[in-house]
Amino acid sequence: MTTSIFAPATATPRVARVITLAEAQALIWQEAELLDTLGYKAWLDLWTAEGYYVIPTERGDGDPVVQLNLLYDDDAMRRMRVKRLTSGFAMASSPPARTVRTVSRFVVAASEPGLIAVRGAQILVEYKYDRTRIIAADVTYRIVATDDGLKLDQKVVTLINADDPLHGIGYLL
Repeated sequence: MTTSIFAPATATPRVARVITLAEAQALIWQEAELLDTLGYKAWLDLWTAEGYYVIPTERGDGDPVVQLNLLYDDDAMRRMRVKRLTSGFAMASSPPARTVRTVSRFVVAASEPGLIAVRGAQILVEYKYDRTRIIAADVTYRIVATDDGLKLDQKVVTLINADDPLHGIGYLL
């Protein structure tokens, strides 16, 4: 578990209720479906305005706030990234890769009223330019209960090869 799992990254009012693992899984699977079907604009609606999406360059329990990351996206950066991915002008995303991801091995890392942190594993299969590759990662999600339902407040995707060179990832992990 990263040291920032309960760092004050959200100012969104939370609804003080217990979030079940089943509810968290449903949101995580919904996110995977949106990403695989290129539903990037709908994906943005899954997030709190204060949440962040991180892909660190190192494995371990380091704090993503103070370490080097492949990406560290707040709301504005997520929106810019989606705009670039959907504009048709980004070399890495034109044409878009076809992806199928499986997200499983869910474990509750922490829980308190209105918030749950879940660790899981992601296997993503990408097909682009007559080539198939597999990308695996450990993922930590922080999900909060808001007046608008459950929202992602943090997603940290730690690739199993985070410290290796990465080539041409033109989609969201």
